[in-house]
Amino acid sequence: MSLALYRKYRPGTFAEVKGQEHVTEPLRQALRTGRINHAYLFSGPRGCGKTSSARILARSLNCEKGPTPDPCGVCESCVALGPAGPGHLDVIEIDAASHGGVDDARDLRERAFFAPVSARFKIYIIDEAHMVTREGFNALLKLVEEPPPHLKFVFATTEPEKVIGTIKSRTHHYPFRLMPPATLRQLMEEILESESVPYEPAALPLVVRAGAGSARDSLSILDQLLAGADDAGITYARAVSLLGYTDSDLLDEIVAAFARRDGAAVFSAVNRVIEGGHDPRRFATDLLERFRDLVVLANVPEAGASGLLDRPADELERLAGQAASMGPAELTRAAEVFNAGLTEMRGATSPRLLLELMCARVLLPAAEQGEAAMLARLERLERGGVVAAVPSSAPGLVPSGPRLVPTAEPSQPPRAEAAAQAPASRPESVQQPAQAESRPAAARPADDWPAPSRPGAPQRGPEPASPPPAQVAAPGGAFQQAWPQVLDVLKRRSLAVWANVSTNSQLVGVEGNIVTLGFHQVGAMRNFVGGTKDTVVAAAIAEVLGGTWKVEAVVGNSPPAAAPPARQAPAARPSPSRPENNAPPSPPQAPRAQVQSAPARRQPSGPQAPSSHSDDPWPDAPPPDDDGPPPGRGPAPVSTGLAAARSAAHAAAQAGPRQSGWPETVPGRSSPSPSEADEVDPDNDADADAGSLSGMALVQRELGGQIIGEIDHA
Repeated sequence: MSLALYRKYRPGTFAEVKGQEHVTEPLRQALRTGRINHAYLFSGPRGCGKTSSARILARSLNCEKGPTPDPCGVCESCVALGPAGPGHLDVIEIDAASHGGVDDARDLRERAFFAPVSARFKIYIIDEAHMVTREGFNALLKLVEEPPPHLKFVFATTEPEKVIGTIKSRTHHYPFRLMPPATLRQLMEEILESESVPYEPAALPLVVRAGAGSARDSLSILDQLLAGADDAGITYARAVSLLGYTDSDLLDEIVAAFARRDGAAVFSAVNRVIEGGHDPRRFATDLLERFRDLVVLANVPEAGASGLLDRPADELERLAGQAASMGPAELTRAAEVFNAGLTEMRGATSPRLLLELMCARVLLPAAEQGEAAMLARLERLERGGVVAAVPSSAPGLVPSGPRLVPTAEPSQPPRAEAAAQAPASRPESVQQPAQAESRPAAARPADDWPAPSRPGAPQRGPEPASPPPAQVAAPGGAFQQAWPQVLDVLKRRSLAVWANVSTNSQLVGVEGNIVTLGFHQVGAMRNFVGGTKDTVVAAAIAEVLGGTWKVEAVVGNSPPAAAPPARQAPAARPSPSRPENNAPPSPPQAPRAQVQSAPARRQPSGPQAPSSHSDDPWPDAPPPDDDGPPPGRGPAPVSTGLAAARSAAHAAAQAGPRQSGWPETVPGRSSPSPSEADEVDPDNDADADAGSLSGMALVQRELGGQIIGEIDHA
């Protein structure tokens, strides 16, 4: 029958104690100088050498050549108190876990006054001293405070805070520590060499990790591996199987899957762990340990040479590649996710579910809104490539107006010098798209045309050249790949918004936190802008990618195949609102009967200029006598709507012909207020019956809706 390794290789002198030099050196010096106290308190984790050091101290005190820091090992006391000795009559070891009551303390106090039998000192080693009750400590207090000259106490405990202060203050306290991994590995290598057992170097780190810094626990695990070893000795595969750790190949596979964002490979690895009968908590702990090593390597590339990581050279090279593939921010966040998940797994009824949720959080940084998640998303975008920009002259990107999430911008009055420098005539951008691309000023929005001048209102001067439009970044690869997920989330949030966005729009670009959607039709874009649909889309994007987003709508240049052909615009004639047109136009013509049959009410766009004819109601947008768009502006924008044109035409027809006609432009007068720029000429708009659509098709085209079904009232 063999002796256990932790008993066979138990230290016999202070020089043989490993990893506790901060305790052994002061004790040896005290023995040299003879400054020996009557009571000592040894504290520290289990298996770090407290009880062994107490026996060595008793051996040094009772040695025939002592007290000495180095016992001779041949005298009766040294042999009896040696690692394989039977013990000595004058050295009494008491387990306070079962002898910690007040009666045991009284019995000890009565026997302590008897002189030692053959040794120099009578020494009491009280193990697990924190188990002594308060009454027991109080019974020993007077004895510990003023013991007889032949009496010594050594208290050993793992919880020194439970020892009452009156006892602790009368002792010399020496705190023991866990053994460093390098020291513990060196100790096991020496033992294996003395036992003549072959071993694989990769297996020893597993034993050190399982021992958690305790020499006794590590030697017990090593003894177990030795008992089951064959002629090949201690192998890595047998150590992994016996200790229950995760194989390093499986850890390499799942880390590589995290770096590739391959969810199928990640969950397949988790399934193999569960099907193999492994503990999900152990797997999560091993993966957290791997992330810790990768974080260290990502921040300290020379961690192997400096001793921060005790790994072979080939494994360090493989770990360095894994650290580079994920990045410090993503590795740190993954470690935080698994660290928090291990806390949640304590007492959980479904550890596999929590493990899969942790893996899902690592795969999707947008699931969290913390700083670590944001840094992880930025690292992924940087590794995915830089987002390209679309030229400002790209056709079909007509801004629909202000962004859906408005920002406060100071209003700027029109400047005289800018108005003076404006050209009298503008190039026709519709007939010559090449000139529109080379023109520095952007196309004016559809609702930004100047309104016709009214009696008593100053004539509007030419508008200053607007700055070139901002470039819209094309959607990057990461955002483009996530767009189907955004649509799925949007479908769950609002079916109506999803139908409008998925059917009538497309992703045009992403610039910062601004997402631009291009709508095929003006009506669909107006329907999107009119409500709070932008916030619903922004919330769906934030749910998938995280962060705060803004949504901007534009009119795209790729209408769907089923869209009706564009209607022919009437011939362009000078508008009375132009500063170069000084002659008053003819009175407006009466609209057709079809237009009068369905008048629509138009909401005022802003404060109106005072009218000189208070007895005659004036429509919001009196029609000029021309029916074409302003020169160089192209056809009248559809975004003004047919309702405003019908209302204005109906009001003008009821008012009858005006005697004064349209007022002439007054030179030198300032431009009208910006609110008048939203008014339109109804004759510039297309007729309601000019197209071939009617009914539901017309509603779908103008309002951007999607016909789900018709209700049969019959």
